[in-house]
Amino acid sequence: MDVDTRLLRYFAAVAEEGSLTGAAGRLFVSQPALTKQIRRLEDGLGVRLFTRSRSGMALTEAGCELASRLPALLDRWDEAVQATGRAARVLRLGFLDAGAMGAVAEVITEFRQAQPEWRVELRQSDWSDPSAGLARGEMDAAVVRLPFPGQDGFTVTELFREERGVLLPARHPLANRETVEFRELWDEPFAAAGAETGAWREYWLAERDGHPVRVGAVTTRPDEWLGAVAGGCVALAPASAARFYSRPDVVFRPVHGVSPSRVGLARPRGRTQQAALDELLGAITRRMGRSS
Repeated sequence: MDVDTRLLRYFAAVAEEGSLTGAAGRLFVSQPALTKQIRRLEDGLGVRLFTRSRSGMALTEAGCELASRLPALLDRWDEAVQATGRAARVLRLGFLDAGAMGAVAEVITEFRQAQPEWRVELRQSDWSDPSAGLARGEMDAAVVRLPFPGQDGFTVTELFREERGVLLPARHPLANRETVEFRELWDEPFAAAGAETGAWREYWLAERDGHPVRVGAVTTRPDEWLGAVAGGCVALAPASAARFYSRPDVVFRPVHGVSPSRVGLARPRGRTQQAALDELLGAITRRMGRSS
């Protein structure tokens, strides 16, 4: 059968984590969706790859055989994708939100002028994948917000920091304040990312000394996010959100009691270095460091 490499990556994550829960968090997918994909792979191969129990997912003999061969296979595939990109002279840069991009567009313009034979593709991910495509092997590098789940597996350079505040419905009682204490928001319904994003979701709900969180809406895109806030939720947001994601029925207010958002540039570890990619990422790091 022809197998989607994504199914193989899903299998590898479950095999390494030993559980659907751990693998789902690592891959930024829901557990039911991951279960469906593993069954799809098993059905396609005509074998059972795991035995399932309350304690987790144990590899069958057939699963062990696949797991032993898969790292080399995926490494060769990644090398082939990189070689194809080099041959086509394409660099893929992922990102999550416009506020994190800063002077990246200017740097890319200068890079294209200096090396017109190279094409830089910017690809935006929704918030269901805080790695902006890196975790799935889709990007050569990405501008990300830190921390994101699995970032220890990447080389990450912090670019700058910006304060976090809160998005409120314009009619909210706190909307008339110049600043808000985070404790005043603890009982509000929050617009949050999906549970599969793990530490990313927790960071944007922020530490609240064990006080329970009220999740009023789960969103993955800016329009959903703003719509949830306009409808009565609140949401922590970087200060740049006030410039890039404004609407008349939503206001941004600075918040005391939460740490600033950190923006970083991430790339996979262990891949063959590309001179053009190194030049582009180096230019982004230098420019963003000066402007922070």
